[in-house]
Amino acid sequence: MEKRVLVLNMDHSPIAVITVQKAFVLIFLDKATCLSHYEGMEVRTVNEVFSYPAVLRLNEYKNIPFRGVLLNRNNLFRRDKGACQYCGSKKNLTIDHVIPRSKGGKTNWMNLITACNRCNVLKGDKTPEQSGLVLQSKPFKPSLVFFLSEYAERQAEEWLPFLGVKAY
Repeated sequence: MEKRVLVLNMDHSPIAVITVQKAFVLIFLDKATCLSHYEGMEVRTVNEVFSYPAVLRLNEYKNIPFRGVLLNRNNLFRRDKGACQYCGSKKNLTIDHVIPRSKGGKTNWMNLITACNRCNVLKGDKTPEQSGLVLQSKPFKPSLVFFLSEYAERQAEEWLPFLGVKAY
């Protein structure tokens, strides 16, 4: 049971990713309804065979305060697809402030990027324009759906219709 299950609130907004064991508990306690199954996967008991759940919807609306995506090294690297935003290298990665902190740059999603050690040292305490470097993509604040759809494209295509993402 290595696959994960996407949990949607009653309004179909994604709120969590859980294990299959937890999904079965929610279904059997009648707290959730299965909206989609993984093709060709099933869980067998002595007496029954159950389809492997992929997406659940809660039967009651749960008010969950929006916390946003946590700003940390791992999430920043995931947002930037593990590549330097100046040269595209995937080796010796570090974090760079687009506008240096010494020049008033903040530590937030809009000012942090992934950079290789070489480009970070080359840029130094300057802006990209001053150092002659060009950003390949503009930094942005990712949403939970951004990370869930990234996971879904690799591991769980059954989630894509529920995240508003077209399957390839």
